[in-house]
Amino acid sequence: MPLLRRYAGMATAEGGTPNNGTGVDLRASLGRFLRRPLASYYLILGSAGLLLLLGLIMVFSSTTYMSTQQFGHPAYYFTRQLLWVLVALPVAWVISRMPLRFLRALSLLMVIGAIVLLALTYVPGLGVVRGGSRNWLDFGGPFLLQPSEAAKLALVIWAAHVFANKGKLLRHWRHLVVPVGPIAAVVVGLTIGQGDLGTSVIMMLILLGMLWVIGVPTWLFGLTLGGVGVLGVYLIATAEHRLARILTFLDPFSDYSVTGYQPANSIFALANGGWWGTGLGASTQKWGPLPEQHTDFIFAILGEELGLPGSLMVIVLFLAFGYAGLRIATRTKDTFVRLAAAGITGWFMVQTVINLGMVLAVFPVVGVPLPLVSYGGASMVVTIAAVGVMLALAKQEPGAKEALAARRRRRQRQEART
Repeated sequence: MPLLRRYAGMATAEGGTPNNGTGVDLRASLGRFLRRPLASYYLILGSAGLLLLLGLIMVFSSTTYMSTQQFGHPAYYFTRQLLWVLVALPVAWVISRMPLRFLRALSLLMVIGAIVLLALTYVPGLGVVRGGSRNWLDFGGPFLLQPSEAAKLALVIWAAHVFANKGKLLRHWRHLVVPVGPIAAVVVGLTIGQGDLGTSVIMMLILLGMLWVIGVPTWLFGLTLGGVGVLGVYLIATAEHRLARILTFLDPFSDYSVTGYQPANSIFALANGGWWGTGLGASTQKWGPLPEQHTDFIFAILGEELGLPGSLMVIVLFLAFGYAGLRIATRTKDTFVRLAAAGITGWFMVQTVINLGMVLAVFPVVGVPLPLVSYGGASMVVTIAAVGVMLALAKQEPGAKEALAARRRRRQRQEART
């Protein structure tokens, strides 16, 4: 009895009520964790790190047969993916420790560089067509560059910087439109001209989300949203292959051999996996029936091999990332931090929803990879760099800097003792 009273007293002191079960213990532990100043930092780091690790595993699993057939050994694509990750991690580490004023100072150069690279895709001999889109650059080396991926991050950072500088001027709608509107139109226009509608849609939705966070007047937001909708309908209606995808995505089997081939085989993969999956490495769709199984449709292979638990794990990790991003945006008083966090979080969440929608045949196939999981060079580097930006933003939360300083002092004392 004294032991029980002592335990109840400890629980009451920590959480207000005695713990009477594992569920209460977990809720109390989660509550204590979320009250920590660095909770968002660790959520971003943990969720992104686990997604990256899972992505490497699935890239290897989904490409063993293809790598063997094309290059004679099973780890070709995995090795390239690992190389890009090893290149990107130091970049993210540097960005996460970079003062925000320096990042903001670079934002204009970033967006100018993105526009130049996008324009170079139209130069004969440099621009490369893949998957029906001219959105790759080939400078003659072993790797191709996809400028539209870098343009997403550059546009978010620069727009957040411009809006933060304007301050109270944003009460006037003209300052909401200029100069972000024209520059964004150039970036999106160049991306649309490449034939990459999926990335263009993501860019427009990111900017709409940032405008919503700013508190744009309802009439202007509605006008912008309507303009984006009209543009999307026009682009779909004037391209035969896009219109065919829209007309068949609800029933991929109606045109199985052409536009419905990818989504139909994605459904086959998920159905084959069932509740518990076939086991890691035991996918049948990766042997050829499912195109782009390591890029846009890697979630289908993951669902086939790891079943519902693996699929839910990916969704939970993305939700944790999204929660942390929104937490940063709502807790900070810095306008740049709020807008940049909202923009990057919106980018990741929108792209994830679109990708999962393609895999589940809920949305048409628009060629959008799953962040941090799908195979890709430039997209992986830029995505990991964006995680580095989010870590830098997380350090601006109330009490975060003090907590980091205290952690450094503890580490120094421990090193001094040894």
